[in-house]
Amino acid sequence: MSIKNKIKNFVKKKNLNPMNNRKKVGIILFATSIGLFFLFAFRLTYIVAVGKVAGVSLPEKTANLYQGSSVVKAKRGAILDRNGQVIAEDATSYSVYAILSETYLGEENKKLYAQKKDFQTLAEILDRNTELTKDEALGFLNKGVNEDGTVKFQVEFGTKGKNITLETRQKIEEELKQNKVVGLYFEGHPARIYPNGVFASHFIGYTDSADAEDDSKGLVGKMGLEESYNDILSGQDGKIEYEKDVYGNPLPGTVANEKKAVDGKDIYTTLDSRIQSQLEILLDPVVEEFKPEDMTAMLMKAKTGEILAMSQRPSFNPETKEGLNDKTVWRNILVEDKFEPGSTMKLFTAAAAMQEGKFSPNTTFAYPAGGYKLDDRTVNDHDFGAVGPLTFRQAISWSSNVGMLTLEQAMDPTGQIWKSYLEKFGFGKSTNSGLAGESAGELPGDNWVDIAMSSFGQAVSVTNFQMMQAYTAIANDGSMVKPQYISKIVDKDTGEEKVTQTEKVGQPVITPQAANDIRTYMIDTVEDPNYGIAYDVYKVPGYHVAAKTGTAQITGENGYMAGLTDYTYSVVEMVPAENPEYILYLTMKKPQTYTREALAKIANPLMKLVMESMDSESTKIVEPAK
Repeated sequence: MSIKNKIKNFVKKKNLNPMNNRKKVGIILFATSIGLFFLFAFRLTYIVAVGKVAGVSLPEKTANLYQGSSVVKAKRGAILDRNGQVIAEDATSYSVYAILSETYLGEENKKLYAQKKDFQTLAEILDRNTELTKDEALGFLNKGVNEDGTVKFQVEFGTKGKNITLETRQKIEEELKQNKVVGLYFEGHPARIYPNGVFASHFIGYTDSADAEDDSKGLVGKMGLEESYNDILSGQDGKIEYEKDVYGNPLPGTVANEKKAVDGKDIYTTLDSRIQSQLEILLDPVVEEFKPEDMTAMLMKAKTGEILAMSQRPSFNPETKEGLNDKTVWRNILVEDKFEPGSTMKLFTAAAAMQEGKFSPNTTFAYPAGGYKLDDRTVNDHDFGAVGPLTFRQAISWSSNVGMLTLEQAMDPTGQIWKSYLEKFGFGKSTNSGLAGESAGELPGDNWVDIAMSSFGQAVSVTNFQMMQAYTAIANDGSMVKPQYISKIVDKDTGEEKVTQTEKVGQPVITPQAANDIRTYMIDTVEDPNYGIAYDVYKVPGYHVAAKTGTAQITGENGYMAGLTDYTYSVVEMVPAENPEYILYLTMKKPQTYTREALAKIANPLMKLVMESMDSESTKIVEPAK
């Protein structure tokens, strides 16, 4: 049988004609439709009941579509001086923008967008209150209207529409109300104000945006207090939840939930703005005249350790950032830099010798021919012994290296006793200031020669904070106190205050008699016409000044530098000498020129102001309570 006949027989047997085929196809389609209907119905019922698709919650998706949230930035705490004068505080600058979209409606479909008929009025308001001219403002507004009559959702006003103060914003908003127009809105940007400019800048620090591309992330501290106490100053951000339109914009009056921000705490420093400002003023002309590589200055209350003023040069303006460049000293030199102090260390050598019973003020010591031999080193005085025989008292005021070596060796030829005093005075370890990058300095090694050299300030490195802490032992009859720069921390919301207390360091290092004697011999430095190395240089009217100067060599790549002014010059003062209220310590590193009056140009007028202020405070009449 042919293939053709076979096919015909198959068709007849199966009754496969067009009519029957259509019936079968219809039945299949109907059954499929019924199956799909029940499948979709089951799926829809499941979705409605469970509320999830592929593990995604539909209610949450819907809520996200019509609900929004925004972060409420906590206000950064202020930094103030001891009397409550502002050193750094938060501010908000604003940028203005106009919403043009007719979809921006409030309750009962109130129009909240800028209408074209009001463009003229809005431009006039901006003209009166910002750097924008009326024509410029109109230009921005009109650019928001397309040729076909449609509008952009919002328009901004360029750089002249930014950096608007809160006061200006309030004026604009008031004028909008008076003219019964709407459409202008503001976006806040965090800012930090430092009203004093260059003012203990490395100690206070500065702030910058936490996210360079998004200033809504707020500010973060850089350097100094702003960095070290960033957590305390920052506070905790809050959050607002609200309903939003299809464009993602908040619908007025729809705040659903609010978590309040917790503002940062205020930090009251121990600085005195009047004294600090005077110090900054005094530093600049001295830097200009002598052009040092760097300078430091630190004034402290002797009995409490409270720092009234401190600064360094070079410095910068934390608000404008002027001075922050590649050549900037990015370190807080007062705590981060270690240096050889030179002759100001001799006070501690003499004090230790007194404590050990090895110091007789009127005993004369011999100046060895050719200098004092220390193994392979030879040490001389600055005048090579030309002044003639000296007593140990005169060794302090004349700043004799040989005199200090003689005392150090008399205590113990191995140097271990003197080294133990270095440790008692707090050298070789951090003062735990709490400021970033504090150095611990460095004690001399176990080599007896290095230990001996440290008796006059070489082969030992210190920080300014360490020196000031150690000086308090001499000023306070043997009791050493820690330098303090925070007076109190205040929580504005609760009124809670955490007040810093005076903190004594260790046990008294020397006796009151030894401390008193050292201060007496320090007076000779500026009042003895024959043996005072700084005779008639440092003075405070009406007071005796206990002072000690220092001229320390600076280590270079090949040992000590040999340039004419390659030194760190310094001076420490305690006033009044008999019972010190204040300690001042100044350093000047590698000036281009130097005279013995260089540091006095800062010290004398500053201490005059300080003592006049103290006298004024002590003579105030206190009115009896009524």
